Amino acid sequence: MTQEKIARINELARKSKTPEGLTPAEKAEQQTLRQEYLEEVRRSFRDQLDHTVIQEPDGTRHRLARGPKPKQPKS
Repeated sequence: MTQEKIARINELARKSKTPEGLTPAEKAEQQTLRQEYLEEVRRSFRDQLDHTVIQEPDGTRHRLARGPKPKQPKS
């Protein structure tokens, strides 16, 4: 995610706290940017875990096993 998009997320968050608030278009933009940000954080975390290696006391090393996918919350 680019710094410009992160700055825009922060700008919209600040504006939402003002008495004038956000327009419907800005609320939609904020939601879209937040979703994109969360996807990027999750992808980064998965990549980090995929490259994590556990070293046992006997010196053997193995990668973390992938668990079952989490259930999606019902909307």
